[in-house]
Amino acid sequence: MTTDAPNCAKKSRGRPKVFDREAALDKAMTLFWRHGYEATSLADLVEATGAKAPTLYAEFTNKEGLFRAVLDRYITQFAAKQEAQLFCDDKTLEQALSDYFSAVAACFTSADTPAGCFIITTSSALAASSEQVACTIKARHAMQEQTLVRFLDDRREKGELPADCDTTGLARYLCCLLQGMSVSAREGACFAALSGVADTTLRILPELITAYRPR
Repeated sequence: MTTDAPNCAKKSRGRPKVFDREAALDKAMTLFWRHGYEATSLADLVEATGAKAPTLYAEFTNKEGLFRAVLDRYITQFAAKQEAQLFCDDKTLEQALSDYFSAVAACFTSADTPAGCFIITTSSALAASSEQVACTIKARHAMQEQTLVRFLDDRREKGELPADCDTTGLARYLCCLLQGMSVSAREGACFAALSGVADTTLRILPELITAYRPR
């Protein structure tokens, strides 16, 4: 006498879900970018990424560690590509700056990401308890300025800028302009509006260069 296999046999549970680090970073980036560092809680990050808190802790140690990983990803995906527009020997000084500002304006106003600059947004309203994060963001701001200084120094060596041009001062001015563009984008400015600001800057570039020479 034979018996049929029981119909109530348990189904296979399948393989455990693999943690997708890059997808989690992208979702965390959107939260930090939209709400800032302080206003984004670990609970928000757990819900957005779909990962459990122990998984995030194991991968990033804490919220600050996750933010640092997100910042690195932002720099690779956005900032580095924008800054690459500056370093092309085939472009004039004006064209390189125009392409750079255009790339920045497109990023700040893209429908695919929150408005403005990720770094500037996340740095706003940081609490005293977030001193390490503030130092990280400050260091990144300094890197942006140094990138512009390096670009301007290179163009000065090629004779596109006067030998006595204060490239550090001019770079600092351009960084302030970029920060203003980010704030405007957060307040609803469109790509055309930000491009207009950049175009005005390029039109007065000769006067700016003169202003950053010894008197």
